[in-house]
Amino acid sequence: MPIASNEIKFGTDGWRGIIADNFTFERLALVAPIAARVLSQTYGEGSNTVIVGYDRRFMAEAFAQTAAEAVSAAGFNVLLAETYAPTPAFSWAAKQYNALGALVITASHNPGSYSGLKVKGAFGGSVPPEVTQQIEALLTEAPSPTTTAGKLEIFNPWPSYCETLRAKVDVAQIREAIAAGKLTVFADVMHGAAAGGLAQLLEVAILEINSNRDPLFGGGAPEPLPRYLSCLFRSMRTYRRKAESGLVVGLVFDGDGDRIAAVDGQGNFLSPQVLIPVLIEHLAARRGLTGEVVKTVSGSDIIPRIAAMYQLPLYETPIGYKYIADRMLTTRVLLGGEESGGIGYADYIPERDALLSALYLLEAIAQSELDLSDLYRRLQSQTNFTSVYDRIDLPLASMDVQSRLVEQLETQPLKEIAGQSVVDCLTIDGYKFRLADNSWLMIRFSGTEPVLRLYCEAATLKQVHQTLDWAKRWAE
Repeated sequence: MPIASNEIKFGTDGWRGIIADNFTFERLALVAPIAARVLSQTYGEGSNTVIVGYDRRFMAEAFAQTAAEAVSAAGFNVLLAETYAPTPAFSWAAKQYNALGALVITASHNPGSYSGLKVKGAFGGSVPPEVTQQIEALLTEAPSPTTTAGKLEIFNPWPSYCETLRAKVDVAQIREAIAAGKLTVFADVMHGAAAGGLAQLLEVAILEINSNRDPLFGGGAPEPLPRYLSCLFRSMRTYRRKAESGLVVGLVFDGDGDRIAAVDGQGNFLSPQVLIPVLIEHLAARRGLTGEVVKTVSGSDIIPRIAAMYQLPLYETPIGYKYIADRMLTTRVLLGGEESGGIGYADYIPERDALLSALYLLEAIAQSELDLSDLYRRLQSQTNFTSVYDRIDLPLASMDVQSRLVEQLETQPLKEIAGQSVVDCLTIDGYKFRLADNSWLMIRFSGTEPVLRLYCEAATLKQVHQTLDWAKRWAE
């Protein structure tokens, strides 16, 4: 039976829905073979294999089994993961096995009531919107007649993935720093698919937080934000009180292991706006790598300054990793990063990968013998640029309210914000207002729900709060 066109919608990174409501075994069994067929039409040059993987959400392996069986019944060979793994591990597997692509059961950073399906292409990254649009279009048609079933085999996604990542850093140096007590590593895996990942990569014990499987994610969501990290903050504070010396870092991974944040040795949360500059410096200065730096429009103003310092070209995109991935397919990109923590690298697949980011950060600490915050402060000094960044998501009463605000921005452009005159407005994604004091406010609306996203960077935390408070009052 075909599916009503409004029942399944693919967003910027897959289809997500509430388990047993929108996301069901029946719907997944219909969607998965259609996705495989579109992957075959798009990337099928001799291959007939589809990778199927999953995270640690409620019944994720059962959903993956259903998807694998449905794809196999449709005539495709299937490699089904024998265990959970980060989404980038399955993206890598798609490329490694010369597969048509990968279907990954995950809802990323959404709360525990959600599951979802990410579709990855043969090249090892998220498929473009035109591919998911084709999948949606075919959902309304009657299913294709059955054909000879393909083979369904089991594989372990971890060994090749870990081997590939290890080859990109000096693992021995990181391991030695840990063994010598010079570096202590905490990892908050948020009950997600990165659990056990760093220990496998480094082949040494680290202090892992929230490593048990909890489909309810402790009542929160597996998103690397301070409000969900109380256990990590507490654990690091307790350790710091006892430790006599040595560097300490906390690394945070989202539910499917493609986004990262960190906590420094003093217990301060470090957003990707801090980590991306540190990573650019590490790759360019210590590793001697070159290539384009790609930032989204919401990225920090320090990023262009660091790119210029190392004579690296800069490219700016709308928000969404798909735009960065598109650029990586046509240009050598040293690093492409988004403020939400998705970061990808040259000489790899066009995919964000939190464990690879973690390895590069640990290598930067081991080689510099500096705390992440000290590395960032040094960059602030070198670029003569200091700023503070924050973001809030503001629920709106309805989509009608959102439409009225959009109309107001279009017909009555803002001339002044929080006492500062507007000097420029960039509209490649939302509305980014550059103010007279060189701070900026970005107003951006969700495309699927009545939510207003407010981003701000300014010289001081007080200015950031004043500007965001002004924006909230304006919206309300």
